[in-house]
Amino acid sequence: MSAPEPTMSEAGAPAGALLVLVDPVARRLDGESVRIAKDVLSAGAAAKICLPETPEEFARALARRGHRRPVVVGDDRALVRAVSLLHRSRQLGASAVSLIPVGPAASLALARALGVPTGAVPAARAVLGGVARRHDLLVDDSDGVVLGGLRIPPLGRPPATPRAVGTPTVWSACRSLARTLVRPPVAPLGVAAAHRLRVEADGVLLADVDQPVHDVSVAARDGLVEVVVRGGISGPPRLARVKSVTVTGPDFRYRADHTISGPVRRRTWTLRPGAWGLTVPAGAEGSA
Repeated sequence: MSAPEPTMSEAGAPAGALLVLVDPVARRLDGESVRIAKDVLSAGAAAKICLPETPEEFARALARRGHRRPVVVGDDRALVRAVSLLHRSRQLGASAVSLIPVGPAASLALARALGVPTGAVPAARAVLGGVARRHDLLVDDSDGVVLGGLRIPPLGRPPATPRAVGTPTVWSACRSLARTLVRPPVAPLGVAAAHRLRVEADGVLLADVDQPVHDVSVAARDGLVEVVVRGGISGPPRLARVKSVTVTGPDFRYRADHTISGPVRRRTWTLRPGAWGLTVPAGAEGSA
């Protein structure tokens, strides 16, 4: 059986100490699961519990963690926020991140796909006795990260606006984003709406602006970037497995993890193999 990833000690904190960041959305949606998670973690390790109310407080607490291992109590977005902050501070490789998923089922799809137990007790036990599984990361040219996959949807079908399950700050941001959405013209009945995009995978052209593109999906799989380009209604999709992909064209939006981004006219995503670690139950590190 593999041992948990070791951690360094810091002044005033023993080796194996945890920084538990409880997302405010989780506290408001399911306070009981949060309480159970805190009790299990505090009983099994030196756990410092932080209750940030804003993204800024979350970032400050994470930056001041010392050598404590970060544990996020919240949904997929809270996990993405932590990984993004660690990436931008160039500390993502220092130790594995742990997650105790709390939130509606739809907001935990990424956690399930990554092999994290969905119950508070098994997830907390995995934090205490689990192992670190390394994952590839997609990094874009604005230093944003993608943990799951991303998609440029068909014209006329903008990505769904996130549901109002967050703090007032998060919901206000979502409503502001929704107001900026300009719906493209809807294609006539029976005619597929299409983008005019240039898609290059490791320099190889998969689509150009003179070719209709219905949608594009990008995901990190087995050490490579898998790119799928679908054109119009008919015809087989174009598939490539590469190290980076660049999409260029008129303003387009895309959905990565649970976030709508754009509009942009150019975006490049590059693979960072094994860039981050996530704690999973012992014995599960070789699966998925």
